[in-house]
Amino acid sequence: MTMQTLLDALLVDWSRAQFALTACYHWLFVPLTLGLALVMGIVETIYCVRGDETWRSAAQFWQKLFGINFAIGVATGIVLEFEFGTNWSNYSWIVGDIFGAPLAIEGIVAFFMESTFVAVMFFGWDKVSRGAHLAATWLTGVGATLSAWWILVANAWMQHPVGMFFNPDTVRNEMTDFLAVAFQGAAVTKFLHTVSSGWATGAFFVMGVSAWFLLKGRHKLLALRSLKVGAWTVLAATLIVLGTGDKSGVEMAQLQPMKLAAAEGLERGGRGAAFSVVPGIEVPGVLSLLATHDKDGFVPGIEDIIEGYADENGRHPSAAEKRRRGRAALAAFSAYRAAPEGSDEKAAALEAFERDQQYFGYGYLASDSELIPCVPLVYWSFRVMVGVGSLMFLVVILTLWFLRRGGIERQRLLLKLAVACVPLVYLAGQAGWVVAEAGRQPWAIQDLLPCSAAVSGVPGRGVMFTFFLLLALFALLLVAEVRIMSRAIAQGPNEPASPSSNPN
Repeated sequence: MTMQTLLDALLVDWSRAQFALTACYHWLFVPLTLGLALVMGIVETIYCVRGDETWRSAAQFWQKLFGINFAIGVATGIVLEFEFGTNWSNYSWIVGDIFGAPLAIEGIVAFFMESTFVAVMFFGWDKVSRGAHLAATWLTGVGATLSAWWILVANAWMQHPVGMFFNPDTVRNEMTDFLAVAFQGAAVTKFLHTVSSGWATGAFFVMGVSAWFLLKGRHKLLALRSLKVGAWTVLAATLIVLGTGDKSGVEMAQLQPMKLAAAEGLERGGRGAAFSVVPGIEVPGVLSLLATHDKDGFVPGIEDIIEGYADENGRHPSAAEKRRRGRAALAAFSAYRAAPEGSDEKAAALEAFERDQQYFGYGYLASDSELIPCVPLVYWSFRVMVGVGSLMFLVVILTLWFLRRGGIERQRLLLKLAVACVPLVYLAGQAGWVVAEAGRQPWAIQDLLPCSAAVSGVPGRGVMFTFFLLLALFALLLVAEVRIMSRAIAQGPNEPASPSSNPN
């Protein structure tokens, strides 16, 4: 096998790696945008109510950091959408009628709204009234949140495709119910869970920067106020994350049981399934409780899904049967395309295709093992997400406790821990996306289109080259982002000449 042949054989892997690289890099900016938008809205609202110039200085400082992050985040998002055409053109052709709708709405409505009001927010100080400027600040955050909504609707549809039918004449999936696509339960849950985690990430960033100011003995009043706003925001957001995470676990058990089994490293399932804290430490019945809200509920394991199993919802075919019926659907589809228009052969082929259509995507799989994602990656990513989230919650509770008692600036270990947790919060967010995306492999669209059938027919060496090109570019941009943000933080806010001494 030549090097070129080997690279072409790894086309799907390189395409997945490039998209994952771009998506992970983009997600460094999105949660900070969402979180800072909420914090700066709260801070400016307090300023408008109280008229205290220190609150205005805090609002302007967090808006400056928001602007730096927003600028680079937009650029990475554009690259991400372009890759659907360059690396995943078959995907774009087959489901573009559905997938393109939320992306178009995001670009035309949400992004333009966000971009319009961000200009007023940055340049409107002392040029518009306090109320108008406050409205622009909140509408900037609303625009960012709406952008996230439509992107997450598109992603949720990939996890659970609804509201469409496959047209064998156009070889495209066509939308039949926009409301089902936009407001299905999986989309609402994903939106609330992802956006609230973004709020927590951005607010914890505020906590970390404020803690750093207190450790350095700088901008004490602004730091105390921002620390309090950040901590309460993280607490509220974390409670939403916990609630939607529970809902997401139930939906995962129903719609993507293989992902749940991989996240738990569950080889064999059953009733009263145990939750694995780490390998060798299990809590009986907890997984069933989390997945079904019944401690005796049935949770299938990896081998159960491959071999086929039965539960309260009926019989679930084995992977071998699904692949067999998928190949039958592919054969019937080919016969339908080849048969003369209006002939009995065409009608019979269509009937045969519709009989096995739900397993159409399985026909592209070469073996049952392709249905099993990388279990160690998904398993440990889930534990990183939960572990860091638990640490973050503990830090927030301690911070609020000492803020209430007074003397938080003397709790130097806690302040250092708050600073150290900032990169860990980003790690938790990235780990969550690894669980969501790596856990549903090999599917580009769950049970409908595997990555092997969604990828563009381009040379593998070209995708490999652009992967390393983007890696270098993103690394340079990340260094630039960190340096600019660090310089802005070190410079600090422009505090008023006579700030109030009241820390509230």
